[in-house]
Amino acid sequence: MTQRHHVIAIGNALVDVITTAEPVFLADRGIAKGSMRLIGADEAETLYTAMGPGREISGGSAANTVAGMAALGARPMFVGRVADDQLGRVFAHDIRAAGVDFVTPASTGGAPTGRCLIVVTPDGDRTMNTYLGACQELAEADLDPGMVAAADILYLEGYLWDPPAPRAAMKKAIQVARANNTKVALTLSDVFCVEGYRADFQALLAEHVDLVFGNEHEVCSLYQTDNLDVAMAELARHSCTAVITRSAAGAVVIEGGRHHVVAAEPAARVLDTTGAGDLFAGGFMAAMVEGRSLPDCARVGCIAAAEVISHYGARPEADLKALVKARLG
Repeated sequence: MTQRHHVIAIGNALVDVITTAEPVFLADRGIAKGSMRLIGADEAETLYTAMGPGREISGGSAANTVAGMAALGARPMFVGRVADDQLGRVFAHDIRAAGVDFVTPASTGGAPTGRCLIVVTPDGDRTMNTYLGACQELAEADLDPGMVAAADILYLEGYLWDPPAPRAAMKKAIQVARANNTKVALTLSDVFCVEGYRADFQALLAEHVDLVFGNEHEVCSLYQTDNLDVAMAELARHSCTAVITRSAAGAVVIEGGRHHVVAAEPAARVLDTTGAGDLFAGGFMAAMVEGRSLPDCARVGCIAAAEVISHYGARPEADLKALVKARLG
């Protein structure tokens, strides 16, 4: 019998390398502070060499999301490709240790395991330089249709829409989900993803997606406007539930024409904003599969996001279940 998971997530399997630096480190290299960009193997090696001492922590947007879900008691699975190398083994160990099922076979040739070189400035802002490596080799054959069909939610990472093979795998997963009443969730991931695949993302929202996550900048980019109200009005035209995160301003959930506004959870300190959106999505979906109301789903998301920005790294370190119980019961 196929094991049932609350969420099957498809995304980039990356190891984050995190270091702190002054903004001049980025400026000297022509890197826009706060940006997320894709880089090649040569630049990845050069930048890694120039970075100061850092921490290597398993990451990847959707992987962070399901790690947060597992910390909250959900049963998630992650689908993503690593290579059979040191970083690939680190990633596999970490995600399984977090309570996430991960069975995608590692590549034995080709590109090495992907990594995200993250520079955190003193204001807590992060600049992400991503070498995808083996991530781009994920294929339809890596999917188990029975697992997708049995899951409550299929969660798709917008970052992975770019490479052709993973995009084909996600399209296949969508077909399976639609045929089996599995909800389809999409994270817009980043403005550069939206700018590159605006038409694709709009089509997904119109035809296939039940739940979409995006921050205010991504949502505005999706509809090519500087006015968030205009962008939210466009989102409200779709039948899907839309969740817009607004950093310190909290979040807005749009469902059936109704807007639920939820305040941000206060954070004791802000050290590193890496993973805030990922953990918000994880908290939201973990609460959703528990049957909580949409406003409470957003509140759990805010609690998870506040925890992850209080330390370096995009995986939770505190007991998220205890934090949620203390705040919401």
